[in-house]
Amino acid sequence: MARSKVAVTLEEETLRHLDQLVSEGMFANRSRAIEAAVDEKLERLERTRLARELEKVDPEYERALAEEGMSADVAEWPEY
Repeated sequence: MARSKVAVTLEEETLRHLDQLVSEGMFANRSRAIEAAVDEKLERLERTRLARELEKVDPEYERALAEEGMSADVAEWPEY
């Protein structure tokens, strides 16, 4: 995947912590560490968005809708 260069401004304490993680070998360099952090945050935001959307689902309505659709099809099911 293509990469783009960006400038990032960080608090000095955050940068010290980041550099410590790089020096301990947790990340190959600052760029990889920042990329991993951004990827993780984006994934978390996506999961949160999905959870918010799922909260909007009305279980009773969904059940009624499913049962309505199934009752129409039951007559067409083969007997076993």
